[in-house]
Amino acid sequence: MAVFINEQIKASEVVLTGLRGENLGIVSREEALAMARSEKADLVCTSLMSSPPPCSLVAKGTGKTAAKKNAAAHKAGTGRGTVGSGKEKVKELRFTAHIEEHDYDTKLRQADKHLRSGKPVQLVVKSSGAKEGLAAKAVIERLVADLKEAGVKDTGIQTGGKGSQVKLNPR
Repeated sequence: MAVFINEQIKASEVVLTGLRGENLGIVSREEALAMARSEKADLVCTSLMSSPPPCSLVAKGTGKTAAKKNAAAHKAGTGRGTVGSGKEKVKELRFTAHIEEHDYDTKLRQADKHLRSGKPVQLVVKSSGAKEGLAAKAVIERLVADLKEAGVKDTGIQTGGKGSQVKLNPR
């Protein structure tokens, strides 16, 4: 990742953030460099992907390390499926329409454990044909009833030709 400091920044205007994280708005490059000199700080730019690029004033000499930390934190927050992006990982548990009792109990314990640890669960019951659709829905309804202590339905029970599914959020 490229980090540009002070005169390395070539953009005519920048979106400036102050030493204490305050937003100073869009200013000219010269004005931003003058502010950096007057506050004995460095002007740091970590991304040239937007126009004008975002730049920050950081304590003199700590520009590169602070910029890399900031960029790494920003990158971690925008990755796929991370908490920072608003998308929470949902544990998907798959069942068959004619599941045996022991297998049902095992999967039920897994779903209960995830819900009690604060994570949502997607329960999916696959059926081999439309004729098993009612059996798939019955398994889902039984699961929802058995998990009512730990979780609450986020979506209604969705039934299709090949099965049923429901998402449960922790209580």
